[in-house]
Amino acid sequence: MFVWIRNIPSKRKMTGENQQKHFVLVHGMCHGAWCWYRLQSLLEAEGHRVTAMDLAASGINPRSIDETRTFSDYTQPLFEVMESIPPDEKVVLVGHSLGGMNIAAAMEKYPQKISVAVFIAASMPDTVHRPIYLFEKEFEGISDDDVMDNKIIPIGRPEDHLLANLFGPKYISSKVYQLCPPEDVLLAKALLRPTLFYSKDFSKMSPFSNERYGSVKRAYIITSKDKTLKVKFQHWLIKNAGATIVKEIDTDHMAMISKPHTLCQYLLDIAWDGKGPRPSSAKTFTVMSLPQSPLKAGWSKAGRAAVKSQRLVGLLKINDMG
Repeated sequence: MFVWIRNIPSKRKMTGENQQKHFVLVHGMCHGAWCWYRLQSLLEAEGHRVTAMDLAASGINPRSIDETRTFSDYTQPLFEVMESIPPDEKVVLVGHSLGGMNIAAAMEKYPQKISVAVFIAASMPDTVHRPIYLFEKEFEGISDDDVMDNKIIPIGRPEDHLLANLFGPKYISSKVYQLCPPEDVLLAKALLRPTLFYSKDFSKMSPFSNERYGSVKRAYIITSKDKTLKVKFQHWLIKNAGATIVKEIDTDHMAMISKPHTLCQYLLDIAWDGKGPRPSSAKTFTVMSLPQSPLKAGWSKAGRAAVKSQRLVGLLKINDMG
């Protein structure tokens, strides 16, 4: 007996600006747009638009790290995305890890284009101190054992005093991706690129403003088994800067890889917070029993296509415990 599932479309279709959301995803240090692939596919399957870009000298961005000497250079691809957003559209801006600083810069520059900013285990600045303050606080609790086999790489001339960081294989496996599938650990080891610390820039930058950065609603997602950005420090970030919405996910630092389904639901909940009920991701199904699979019955390609066009689809749900 082969069981088919018929998907009954929701009465509330995912169309129009009040239904469809546009998520802009910003990666963290050493990473690229590739790290969002699991989450991006889930959000798109829910009917939403997703933009995941590589920051400068990251992922497959063609610029070299020597060409991204300022934090503004590094963030430029995100600024270009925000520039392209129509004046009447607001995005859900999501930053992971160091990407929190990039989305903070976008919040300062384009507050009118952001409905909510979501910080996932991310640096979240306040409006009182210069941005370097966060990193000074974070580094207070870091020992040599915490950095393990990470590489500190000098960039440019010695007098430039520019240093980049590249996560080492052991650090990736035990501190960043410790709860992720092994194939994703291998992927990260192959794709990571060094990122500048930008300490000089963060020391010189003025505090973010209440009028612009501070006017955007902030949400924070704590990663409760994080060995990269310690949970205690994440709580301090929230207390220091403030967040309208706080959620906690039982993952390592890479929540988008270790529990993408849970993170997807959190982002959808945050996107609709205070906006009324969002379209439910739980779909209504009716079960229909057919004699056997069309494949086993030897149905033609046209026959199988006809079944698909009538919205008879097999339910194959992979539960990643998220």
